[in-house]
Amino acid sequence: MIQFELQPVTLENEFVKLVPLTVDNFERLYNVASDPLIWEQHPNKERYQRAAFENYFTGAMESGGAFLICDTKTGEPIGSSRFYEHDALAGTIKIGYTFLARNRWGGPYNRAVKTLMLDHAFRFVDTVVFHIGAQNIRSQKAIEKLGARKTGEIEIEYFGEPKKLNCVYHVDKADWEKVGG
Repeated sequence: MIQFELQPVTLENEFVKLVPLTVDNFERLYNVASDPLIWEQHPNKERYQRAAFENYFTGAMESGGAFLICDTKTGEPIGSSRFYEHDALAGTIKIGYTFLARNRWGGPYNRAVKTLMLDHAFRFVDTVVFHIGAQNIRSQKAIEKLGARKTGEIEIEYFGEPKKLNCVYHVDKADWEKVGG
C-alpha cells in the first residue's frame, strides 16, 4: 500500500494553490485570520485574536499536514486547511481546520480546496472524515454540497483548546467519484 502524503509539495487548480504551511507563513496567514467574522460560527470564536491564532498555528505546524491556501490568480494567501489523523488500517483521513478569507466565501474557493484535498486523499484512503462545529451551519452546508453525510456528533478537543461539540461527516470514495471526483 502506498504511504499517505500528508503534505504533498503542492496541490493546485484554476482557483487555489495549496502549499505546505511553514513557520514563515504566520504573519501572512494571521492577516487573513484576524477577521472576527471568519470565526463567528466556529467553536473557538477567539481565533481572530493573536494568542488564540498562535495556538491554532502551532497545532497546524505540529500536524504535519497543514497548507497555506493561496489564490491561484493573485498568489495572495486566502486561508488554511489540513489533513490529520490518518488511520491506514481503517482507510481514513480527516480534513479540517479550514478557513477562508470572507471575500472568498460563496464562490468557487471552498469547493476548489476540498476537491483538491479529497482527490488527493482518495488516492490513499476509502473514507474522509470531517469534524465541523455544531454551531457552524455555514461549513456544514458547504460540506453537504460536496456530498458529505452527517454520521453523528462528538466532543472534540482541538489542539490546546477545551472540548467542543462537533458534527461528524463522512465522504466515501465511491460517493465522491459519483458527485465530485
